[in-house]
Amino acid sequence: MSMIFELIITVVVMITAFFLMFLVMFLLALFLAPVERVLSKIVWDITEPRVVLAAPKPSNFKSFSAKH
Repeated sequence: MSMIFELIITVVVMITAFFLMFLVMFLLALFLAPVERVLSKIVWDITEPRVVLAAPKPSNFKSFSAKH
């Protein structure tokens, strides 16, 4: 077999292997997307801050003047 023919076969096999691995990773991510979405929602619900907003204190011009 000539050297050029072996080189062409090697390049074609490597490019094919690259695209097949890309396809496998893409399909894996596609199938695991619903699982990731559920886990992400669980984590966001757990780490959501529980902020209780206090009512603002009534203020008037005299109290503002006293502060400043």
